[in-house]
Amino acid sequence: MALRFAREGADVVIHYGQSREAAEATAQEVRDAGVQAWTLAADLALAGAAEKLWNAAHEVSGNIDVLVNSASIFPAGTLDTLDEATLLGNLRVNTLAPHGLLRCMARSDRAGCAINLLDSAMKTYDRGHVAYHLSKRALYSLTRMAAVEYAPRLRVNGIAPGPVLPPPDADAAYLEARGAETPLQAYGSPEHVAEAAVFLARSTYVTGQVIYIDGGNHLKGSMYE
Repeated sequence: MALRFAREGADVVIHYGQSREAAEATAQEVRDAGVQAWTLAADLALAGAAEKLWNAAHEVSGNIDVLVNSASIFPAGTLDTLDEATLLGNLRVNTLAPHGLLRCMARSDRAGCAINLLDSAMKTYDRGHVAYHLSKRALYSLTRMAAVEYAPRLRVNGIAPGPVLPPPDADAAYLEARGAETPLQAYGSPEHVAEAAVFLARSTYVTGQVIYIDGGNHLKGSMYE
């Protein structure tokens, strides 16, 4: 997404948790595209980190027109093993940090667009990652609430990827198997997600929407509706 926005002529602030080398490499690719890039470290599990990150990003870049909330943790765990610490940890990073950044953006004096990265599995059920699942469900509700609360200055939308990247402990075979289960019988790519992000950033009359990048898998139904 950083590279896709750079190709559109946008300067980019790249946040990272621990992956400094990868962030710096991406920033250099952004600069090679002819625009500016900065990297900022922040542990979004800490109280107040989102607000500090926003202030730092605003200081280095001057203005922030598009906010992409993509940072996330993805620990394994079932409903039977769920404990308070794990749930709160997921909520801090996956829900409360995006809320903090959204609130900062809404309080600025500029119109803008925020895009929250969700998960197409939030419509069904991810029984192997329950704390993550609950936090993404909460972020989905937050996306719709913020679209109403922060209008008209701020537009808030979501992107819900399906089989696009494998989990840390899986490989391409995982994507092939998951992709074969979708109506389009294929898996997606990060480029598909980035294209959706650019579309939402440009679409000035769209807010409160979620685009599913999942080969149509969400059409199979939802346990929540």
